[in-house]
Amino acid sequence: KVTIKNIERELICPACKELFTHPLILPCQHSICHKCVKELLLTLDDSFNDVGSDNSNQSSPRLRLPSPSMDKIDRINRPGWKRNSLTPRTTIFPCPGCEHDVDLGERGINGLFRNFTLETIVERYRQAARAATAIMCDLCKPPPQESTKSCMDCSASYCNECFKIHHPWGTIKAQHEYVGPTTNFRPKILMCPEHETERINMYCELCRRPVCHLCKLGGNHANHRVTTMSSAYKTLKEKLSKDIDYLIGKESQVKSQISELNLLMKETECNGERAKEEAITHFEKLFEILEERKSSVLKAIDSSKKLRLDKFQTQMEEYQGLLENNGLVGYAQEVLKETDQSCFVQTAKQLHLRIQKATESLKSFRPAAQTSFEDYVVNTSKQTELLGELSFFSSGIDVPEINEEQSKVYNNALINWHHPEKDKADSYVLEYRKINREDEMSWNEIEVCGTSKIIQDLENSSTYAFRVRAYKGSICSPCSRELILHTPPAPVFSFLFDEKCGYNNEHLLLNLKRDRVESRAGFNLLLAAERIQVGYYTSLDYIIGDTGITKGKHFWAFRVEPYSYLVKVGVASSDKLQEWLRSPRDAVSPRYEQDSGHDSGSEDACFDSSQPFTLVTIGMKKFFIPKSPTSSNEPENRVLPMPTSIGIFLDYDKGKVSFYDMDHMKCLYERQVDCSHTLYPAFALMGSGGIQLEEPITAKYLEYQEDM
Repeated sequence: KVTIKNIERELICPACKELFTHPLILPCQHSICHKCVKELLLTLDDSFNDVGSDNSNQSSPRLRLPSPSMDKIDRINRPGWKRNSLTPRTTIFPCPGCEHDVDLGERGINGLFRNFTLETIVERYRQAARAATAIMCDLCKPPPQESTKSCMDCSASYCNECFKIHHPWGTIKAQHEYVGPTTNFRPKILMCPEHETERINMYCELCRRPVCHLCKLGGNHANHRVTTMSSAYKTLKEKLSKDIDYLIGKESQVKSQISELNLLMKETECNGERAKEEAITHFEKLFEILEERKSSVLKAIDSSKKLRLDKFQTQMEEYQGLLENNGLVGYAQEVLKETDQSCFVQTAKQLHLRIQKATESLKSFRPAAQTSFEDYVVNTSKQTELLGELSFFSSGIDVPEINEEQSKVYNNALINWHHPEKDKADSYVLEYRKINREDEMSWNEIEVCGTSKIIQDLENSSTYAFRVRAYKGSICSPCSRELILHTPPAPVFSFLFDEKCGYNNEHLLLNLKRDRVESRAGFNLLLAAERIQVGYYTSLDYIIGDTGITKGKHFWAFRVEPYSYLVKVGVASSDKLQEWLRSPRDAVSPRYEQDSGHDSGSEDACFDSSQPFTLVTIGMKKFFIPKSPTSSNEPENRVLPMPTSIGIFLDYDKGKVSFYDMDHMKCLYERQVDCSHTLYPAFALMGSGGIQLEEPITAKYLEYQEDM
């Protein structure tokens, strides 16, 4: 029989790493403490809404979490609780047990079942751990006696005498359920979390959770296959009993496998030490080669230096002789004192040649040697690259390659890779680290079974390097080439297109998900053509985001279709939008329409930093930078190739908006904007065109990509 103390690892919460306290069953069937669920939601909600901070939390929510204040925990339990008007309450978080995203739905924590069975087992474990500490009777007069029973109906513990007094024979209380001494009292009837007055009496086979009859009649389980609770109890108990009997019957096999594992551990330890010794030997050989090459290179440099210094010394001595009281000049002055003509001519002829040579050298001064050692610079770039790729022999395992086109970063990072020999690799290890100029950051490692992974909790406005290697048993391949990605400058702002405010369904086509809009130049435009005169243009069709911004830093991204003729994107205040949307015109002059999108001269006067909107023009595969009094306004300096994906960064507190090339996370244009009112993401289209909002990267997004 297995003792209660041997199952401690099954009673530990994966979030707080402590014994379960009021465990709840998540939709993925893993359990987690009631308090830990609240902390996870609060942590994620704070990181999502704390847009004024550039520093995101580096620790994973799957690790030990900071305890929030009790008032914050109470707030999250209130129905309809909402942090602010910008974003809804967070109900999606990664399960600490399986790392899959869990969606709690509209009811949040209130829609989760309490795992009373696990709670009872934890309580029995605690009692076994503190066997020396007795549970005292709750009704004894001081001093209380040690309890012998606990009544589950009364939620109290009794000694023998008090139990007889309060549960006399022949009364209703005599029928109460009693157990051994305990401090864990649970309700006898399990109630439905969605219909709080209804008892649980059915089991949904599709969702694998208990339900009530109202859930089956008209709730979320109306079309699901359900069975009676007694049938589900009998079936699950038989399966569990059969599996337990099978494991107990294989006890001898398990013991033999444990012995085999012990031998494998010892063998692994010996082989590991041998591999370390071999690696040290190889590196020592490399060190010897480097030392030998270092010695020869330094010797060659010293020889060249000595030769050049000798030449400079000889040349300097020659020039020292040209001074008045030194060498050649002094000798020539003495020769001039000779009065005998024949003797003077005999000596002066050779002296004159030397003087002429010295004079010529003065006229064309030239150092005897070079001071530069450019020819002695050691080129180690190739060797450095080879040493950087130094790894274990792959034994035929090919190096995986990261797919740069399918890898991206937005709210999270999505890394995709492919392996030429996919079936030969058992698993992969994805490594990533933040690139910091000041400090060398260590690599973070994540084991992955597939060929893609989503990385969360990356810091904003940072650069990260990613690489991956394949494993086959204990053999690994060399690391792939590093992929460098830049995170957005602020948390991602989620919104959809607003189909009510100013939406013109005659010119614009909005999809059901409200994340894509198209403008079609069709029959309606031809009908309005008779009103269009020379020098006039059709008006822009505006569409805005369904969520406004009143504080903090936000970032969002989208794609403009290459066939688009004219698209304007940016931000606009609520007052300016009302002015645009309440005064529609079929035809307007671009010279009097400041934001018409045409370079007619109207933008020349738009340099006021307090304007309540900022829009840039995109069209015909080009990105047009607005005119500015501080920069060149030549067309070649204002027209850029249209990026594949465009990002907008709004710093509401500083009143600044920036436009980014998402492929390189490079700022293309920025300017001040008036933030005295609520700002909305604003878009305008004319002629044929299309805009697609970037979809946030989540686990569901990854599953969709794999299906595609």
